[in-house]
Amino acid sequence: MGGAVVDDGPPGVKAPDGGWGWAVLAGCFIITGFSYAFPKAVSVFFKELIREFDVGYSDTAWISSILLAMLYGSGPLCSVLVNRFGCRSVMMVGGFLASLGMILASFATSIIHIYIGTGVITGLGLALNFQPSLIMLNRYFNEKRPLANGLAAAGSPVALCCLSPLGQILQYQFGWRGGFLLLGGMLLNCCVCSALMRPLLLPEKSQRLDTPAAPEEEKKPQPKKKLLDFSVFKDRGFVIYTVAASVMVSGLFVPPVFVVNYAKSLGNEDTKSALLLTILGFVDMFARPASGLITGMKCVRPKSVYLFSFAIIFNGCTDIIGSQANDYVGLVVFCIFFGMSYGMVGALQFEVLMTIVGTEKFSSAIGLVLLMEAIAVLVGPPGAGHLLDATHQYMYIFLLAGCQVTLSAFVISLGNLLCMSRKQKDLETKMAVSAAEMEMLNCGVKGKGNGRGEERLKEQDNGQVGVHLLRTVGTLPRLLPC
Repeated sequence: MGGAVVDDGPPGVKAPDGGWGWAVLAGCFIITGFSYAFPKAVSVFFKELIREFDVGYSDTAWISSILLAMLYGSGPLCSVLVNRFGCRSVMMVGGFLASLGMILASFATSIIHIYIGTGVITGLGLALNFQPSLIMLNRYFNEKRPLANGLAAAGSPVALCCLSPLGQILQYQFGWRGGFLLLGGMLLNCCVCSALMRPLLLPEKSQRLDTPAAPEEEKKPQPKKKLLDFSVFKDRGFVIYTVAASVMVSGLFVPPVFVVNYAKSLGNEDTKSALLLTILGFVDMFARPASGLITGMKCVRPKSVYLFSFAIIFNGCTDIIGSQANDYVGLVVFCIFFGMSYGMVGALQFEVLMTIVGTEKFSSAIGLVLLMEAIAVLVGPPGAGHLLDATHQYMYIFLLAGCQVTLSAFVISLGNLLCMSRKQKDLETKMAVSAAEMEMLNCGVKGKGNGRGEERLKEQDNGQVGVHLLRTVGTLPRLLPC
C-alpha cells in the first residue's frame, strides 16, 4: 500500500538524502563495526584457545584469516542473492548466520569446529550484512553520500574500541566459551539493523502514469544485466591496483591480530594488553574522516593515488619500526601511528579504485578486487603464525608485514607513473578530439555551422550525437587507467 517496492535502485526513484536514510545509516554504522572489528577483536581469545586445544599461533591465526576471507571473498555471492531476493531478506539471513556461527563455536571440541563456526558461518553472515548495507546506504544518499559513507566507516574503529576490552572482560567472567556465546547473542543485533533497511518506494503517481511500452520499444532486445563485468581486467590501471592491493592486505591485518599477544609476551597483563586495540581504534576513528576531508580538496583529489601510496608506505614503515618495540610504551606509540596510517588506507582505497575504473564499472570492480584480496587475507596471518612458531619472535612477523605493505606502495605508484607516461600522448589526442567535437556540436546548435554541423544536429533525434558526446567526454576524467 502506498507505492510499489523498489529494491534494485531504478532511475525513477530519487535518493531522499535524509529522512529514513538516517536510520539506514545507523544500521550500516553498526554492521560495519561488527564486520571489520570482529576479526580483530576475536584475537583476544587466542591465548586461551591455544591452551584449550594445544595448538600453535599459526593454527589460531587461521580463525581471523578465514573470517576475513569469507568477508572479502563473498562479494559475487552477495550480488547474486541481493539481485534475487533483495537487501533486507539477505541481511536477515546474514544476521542469523553470524550469530549461529559464534553460538556453535562455543560448543567446539577441536580447533576445526572454531574454523567452521567462527570463520566460515560467522564470516559468511557478516558478509551478507556488510555489502547489502552499503548498497542501501548509497541508495538513500546522493548529495550527502560522502558524509554518509564517512560516518558509516567510522563504525569499524568505534566497534574495535568497544569489542576488544569487552571480549577480555567476557573471557575473565565466563571463559572463552561463555564469551563466544554472548558475542553470538550480540550479533543478533544485525537482524535488527537489517529490519531498518526499508526498500525505497516508487510514488503512486509514477505507478499510475506508467503506460505500456510502444510496439517499437517492445521489439528492441533488452540487454541482459551483467552480474560481473570482467572487462575491467583489460584496464592496466585496474590490474596494477589489484596486484598492489593483494600484496598489501597480506600484511596489513597482521599487526592488529598479533599486537595483543605481542604485549602479553613482554609480561604485560591481559587487560592492559587488550587496551592496545582500543588505542588503535580510537586513533583510527578520527583518521578516517580527516583523510576523507583532505582527499576531497580540489588540489589533492587529482593526486589521490599518490596520497594512497604515501599512506601505504607510512603503514609499512610503522610496522618495520614497531618491530623494535621492547616495552609497553613502545607498543602504545606503535598503535598510535598504525591507527593513523591504517585509517588513511581505509579512507582512500575505494576512492582510488573508483578513480581508476569509473562509476559504471565500480560495482563489478569492487567485487573482483575483494575476491582477489580474500586469497591474500587467507594466507597472510597464518603465514605470520608459522613464522612466529619457528622463531618465537614477534619482531620478524612485524618486519615481514611491513615489507609486504611497503612493496605494494611501490607497485601501485611506479605502475601508475609508467602507465600515465606511456599513455600521455594518447590522452592529449583524445582531449583534442573531444574539444573539436564539442566546438562542432556548438556550431550546429547555434545554426552557424556548415553542412556537417547541420547533419549532426539532425542526428540528435536518433540520439546519436548525445551518445557519441557522452562516450567522448566520459574518457576525459579517467587519467589513471592505461
